[in-house]
Amino acid sequence: HVQLVESGGASVQTGGSLRLSCAFSGNTRNTHCMAWFRQAPGKEREGVAFVDGTGNTAVADSVKGRFTISKDDAKYTLYLQMNNLEPEDTAMYYCAARSCMSSQYRYWGQGTQVTVS
Repeated sequence: HVQLVESGGASVQTGGSLRLSCAFSGNTRNTHCMAWFRQAPGKEREGVAFVDGTGNTAVADSVKGRFTISKDDAKYTLYLQMNNLEPEDTAMYYCAARSCMSSQYRYWGQGTQVTVS
């Protein structure tokens, strides 16, 4: 089993920055591939940023150049650095994890709210 706990969400002004953290624990064989998702009210959940077992990263086009994902295995923490925030970034942000042998994210955190105004 894996536990994921997000933190760092807040209310910020347009153009501001935030860093989200996701502390993970448990069977870390299931945390080699991790991601950040977000869901705004009335909208479908969307993948924001991804990191695989070799450290390769990818971000959605909507946040490219503004968001950066990173993972510190020594600290068992996943990060999402968000710069130049826009009101459209307002959402609940979720950390997710899976074994890289699987295509489905099996483990999810409880979410942390980001509000940009």
